[in-house]
Amino acid sequence: MAKYLFLAFVVVPFLDLYLLVGIGRHLGLLPTLALVVGMGLVGASLARREGLRVVRRWQEAMAQGRPPEEGILSGALVLLGGLLLVLPGVISDVAGLILLIPAVRRGIAARLRRSLERGMRNGSVRVTSVGWGGFRGPGAPAEPVPRSAPREASPVSRLPGEVDAEFTEEKPRG
Repeated sequence: MAKYLFLAFVVVPFLDLYLLVGIGRHLGLLPTLALVVGMGLVGASLARREGLRVVRRWQEAMAQGRPPEEGILSGALVLLGGLLLVLPGVISDVAGLILLIPAVRRGIAARLRRSLERGMRNGSVRVTSVGWGGFRGPGAPAEPVPRSAPREASPVSRLPGEVDAEFTEEKPRG
């Protein structure tokens, strides 16, 4: 993992800077700056369009009661692609553009999902969920609440299986 972080935060920015300086030598300062700013604007626009498309498809799928075709990984890859396009640099722009192509993004998301599943099976990746409770998935029946049940004194409603915690303040010892 450390080698990937080193690559992402040291080697790639250095290569991006090297390429920008080379392009600046051939094109000049103003055209190079225009290229960097233009790619940032185009990247922001593309990322916005693709992000809205992914969200719209999620909403349509949920309204029809079926799981979304493009999952959370695809949405995260759109966000990453947009971020890479906004950052100055040639390599980051190419990587960002690649992540915004739907077919390529779906392939990368599928590969990432398989890698995460393999990690969960062998124990190197752990998933922890926080019991906020409300969403049970599309089409799942809500648990019935008996009308004759006495109401709790607490203003916070609890779902079955949730644990209430009590905290007390102790005076400092000494």
